[in-house]
Amino acid sequence: MLTVGSVVLGVSDLPRAQRFWTQALDYVPRDTPEPDWVVLRPRTGAGPNISLGTSETPVQPRPRVHLDLYTTTPEAEIDRLLGLGATQVNWPDYPPDADFTVLADPEGNRFCVIDTR
Repeated sequence: MLTVGSVVLGVSDLPRAQRFWTQALDYVPRDTPEPDWVVLRPRTGAGPNISLGTSETPVQPRPRVHLDLYTTTPEAEIDRLLGLGATQVNWPDYPPDADFTVLADPEGNRFCVIDTR
């Protein structure tokens, strides 16, 4: 049996990315961060890890893999994430009844906030 152990994001500024994702998800470093790598885990211990690795690959405008963050309070969470340094993405492909909002972290990695109400 397999389980998702970690979702990996490439970043150019590891300390900035670590600050954003630890605050956004209430995650903590699993081990002492290395200069080019850190694994973040949920503070509560439940859920997949987020691993951040230094990368020179440019951010994809339409990534094939991304995070979907679920919430019952999307407006409040979007405001909080924007306050942490996320940006709203001008996404041309929203369906008329979209239950998601596309954001980008400070590194430009795109993710969605999903309204689960």
